[in-house]
Amino acid sequence: MNNDVNNEPLNENEDEMIVTLELEDGSSVNCAVVTILEVDDKDYIVLLVLNEEGESEDGEVWFYRYKEDASNPEADPELEAIEDDDEYEAVADAFDEFLDQNDFDDSEE
Repeated sequence: MNNDVNNEPLNENEDEMIVTLELEDGSSVNCAVVTILEVDDKDYIVLLVLNEEGESEDGEVWFYRYKEDASNPEADPELEAIEDDDEYEAVADAFDEFLDQNDFDDSEE
């Protein structure tokens, strides 16, 4: 899967970065960057899917392998789909640990 990432201006919450993913079917979806995790010496980005109003309806997150071009810091990062079940589970486990460490609550306020 080849997804392009376009950084957009930050919304009213200055700490939240919003990216627009261009999907293979030509559609696009806005996502908030939750975190970037390192698992087995690889970087992964966790994206929170947002609706048209910029809010998360169901807390759905997507995991992608994340790469930056060290030789060109101005280039957009590259995202790659995680197709291996074991790799996906390792990233999901790392994200669960991240949530536990940061005391995120499952309930919405």
